[in-house]
Amino acid sequence: MTNTSPSPVDVRSLAAAGGAAPSLHNSQPWFFRPTVDAGGLAVFVDGRRAVPLTDPAGRAMHISVGAAVFNLRVAALHLGRKPVVTLSSHDTPELPVAVLDLSQGADAAYPYGPDLYPAIAERHSSRLPFSNRDVPERVVGDLIAAAEAEGAVLDVLEEGDARRVLDLTAEAERRTAADVARQAETRTWLRLEAPATDGIPRAALGPQDHDARVPVRAFTGHPPTSPVTTQRFEALPQVATLTTRFDHPQDWMRAGQAMERAWLLATVHGLRMSVLHQAVEWPDTRANLRDPRTGPGYVQMVLRMGYGPPGAPTPRRPVSETLDPTDPWRE
Repeated sequence: MTNTSPSPVDVRSLAAAGGAAPSLHNSQPWFFRPTVDAGGLAVFVDGRRAVPLTDPAGRAMHISVGAAVFNLRVAALHLGRKPVVTLSSHDTPELPVAVLDLSQGADAAYPYGPDLYPAIAERHSSRLPFSNRDVPERVVGDLIAAAEAEGAVLDVLEEGDARRVLDLTAEAERRTAADVARQAETRTWLRLEAPATDGIPRAALGPQDHDARVPVRAFTGHPPTSPVTTQRFEALPQVATLTTRFDHPQDWMRAGQAMERAWLLATVHGLRMSVLHQAVEWPDTRANLRDPRTGPGYVQMVLRMGYGPPGAPTPRRPVSETLDPTDPWRE
């Protein structure tokens, strides 16, 4: 059955859900606009919120926008609408990277398994220590299936591969620490004092690992520009890589949707996650993340998962900044 167009209240609710997605340095590089026929929502990459030294190709930016698209899909189902997504193959910044047709009623309330909508608000990156409790195989299987359904491969690593990936992440963190320009770029996203609507607040920084097992990003630099605490992290972090077959903007968007689908499902299961992004920021360490035994592919994300305290929430831009009923690119 065909429904009427989403109401202005529904559109704002959708934009708020999309804006809750994770992004590199909480840069929130997205913009939403109702489609011309008012039957859906167009999604744009907001290049004005790029992190160009850390993410020169815009790969992380597209992954973030892909995560926002998945949140929009979940929110649309919550409103009783069937989200039909079309990803664009162009690389023109003035055009949307995805369009969601929301004109049809939903066929099923929960096509992704459990109701993921409450998890949109509950999901936070946790840079805190996790327990040594293993993630059950059943839950791991559910996360793998969730990513596969979005066209990506989630590989939860055994000890040897996990240590190899952690070593590459630590190497990349050391290299970033020596890059003065990248350090300066990262610090522009810190929000240590005044309230903000983007970036990383002090509460979300998290401690450093006392035993250096988990290479947590040092947002405040090397040496740190503000006091840093240390805690003992889990003995063997549970690490997963998210891989796509190809490495184009559409693949990055699919990776973002796969990441967010798995992350919301993990949240439903009581799992915490964080992104170990350092190794994918350097071409050589990123290439070495791939396990040659699994065949060709491109690692898009490294995820750490486990049981522990939730991360602190990060601020979000108001809907008035991310949603505009007019063309946001018109001069």
